[in-house]
Amino acid sequence: MAQKPTIPKGTRDFTPIEVAKREYVIETIRQQFKRYGFNPIQTPSFENSETLMGKYGEEGDRLIFKILNSGDYLNPKKGAVSEEDYTKRDSTVLTKYISEKALRYDLTVPFARYVVQHRNEIEFPFKRYQIQPVWRADRPQKGRFREFYQCDADVVGSDSLWQEVNFIKLYDAAFTALNLQGVTIKINNRKILSGIAEVIGASDKLIDFTVALDKLDKIGEDGVKEEMLSKGITPEAIEKITPLFSLQGDASDKITKLRELLATSEEGIKGVEELEFILEAIKELPLETSLLDLDVTLARGLNYYTGAIFEVAAPDTVKMGSIGGGGRYDDLTGIFGLKGVSGVGISFGLDRIYLVLEELGLFPDTVASTSTVLFINFGDKEALYCLKAVTALRKKGVIAELYPDNAKMKKQMTYANRREIPYVVLAGTAEMESNTFKIKNMEEGTQNEISFDELTEFF
Repeated sequence: MAQKPTIPKGTRDFTPIEVAKREYVIETIRQQFKRYGFNPIQTPSFENSETLMGKYGEEGDRLIFKILNSGDYLNPKKGAVSEEDYTKRDSTVLTKYISEKALRYDLTVPFARYVVQHRNEIEFPFKRYQIQPVWRADRPQKGRFREFYQCDADVVGSDSLWQEVNFIKLYDAAFTALNLQGVTIKINNRKILSGIAEVIGASDKLIDFTVALDKLDKIGEDGVKEEMLSKGITPEAIEKITPLFSLQGDASDKITKLRELLATSEEGIKGVEELEFILEAIKELPLETSLLDLDVTLARGLNYYTGAIFEVAAPDTVKMGSIGGGGRYDDLTGIFGLKGVSGVGISFGLDRIYLVLEELGLFPDTVASTSTVLFINFGDKEALYCLKAVTALRKKGVIAELYPDNAKMKKQMTYANRREIPYVVLAGTAEMESNTFKIKNMEEGTQNEISFDELTEFF
């Protein structure tokens, strides 16, 4: 028996209707990117391993899909791998011999590589958007896939905090255009987190601190504390940050409390001042449908963030992880040899946004629309007569098609019904002689006879 075909876990096939809905989301976001002055680029689906490894932290590196080299890469007799390393049978040791390339984990690091390689061809500040798939060897679950699309916008070559303000407005504009109301844009600053680590005496554990804090929504306060303890952060230090988990009040109240907590940290106070600037600007430039919230526990585990960080939460009525995120990275291009180029960017999680819109019933009815009209096929002469009308309608922008086979009428009408095509046109010998067509409204069941000219006007 033939083996039943399957696809890898964490990947999906998409039906025509699903593709139409995904394209609706992509095009809506793309239009907002364009309105805010971003230009498109594309990068390869895979990069050299050294481009990606070491840029996302230890946990991120483990989720990178490696691509095996071709050839007999583990044969020590061919000199591909040393006898000593071969006998260790250690995957971390052998990786350098068996894989030189990897699927991209996100679009930001490849973008940094792009900027460095093309720095003599681009004008700074450089604003780009990119809508492409990425891959992560993560555990699949609702809203979390191993292959998914990111819709990114970034600016490099500008230190101005007005970029952060613009990105908040861009998020709001896109979600407003999608009619997705009640989205919360969470904001924090990595300098604040660095300041907190400094104040509690855990500056040397900053990465462990932020990685643990970033899991708050997944493992809860107790889980975060337990992980911090396991990473060597002292109980006394954890006690000092406990008030952060329950910090209440509006943004100004939180800013006041942060100033008190970070009074002895120059880095922390700088982060507070940056947040104040952004929050005050948004007060003067109110958001349409989204909410802006200062979340002092927001960490985002990626190592390259250095300033403002964002995470977008779906409306409370939907149980879903973040549907977007981003932040400021002061020297990401520095890892590729181009120092002093600051950048900031955001990402929309297409797949999760799709799930949210589907659950809330926010896709317009027209998104998944099929052909407007199907011409019934009664034979070759009739088909040619109909195709002349189909051609004329297509030139007018009407989605029209001819049933390909001279099948039984019932089969053709069933086909139109199942595809939810609203109109069917019938043309036999009598209609050909009178240069007319019969139009049937499939929903109402009504039928009219009209001329060729009236047909194009009708649609």
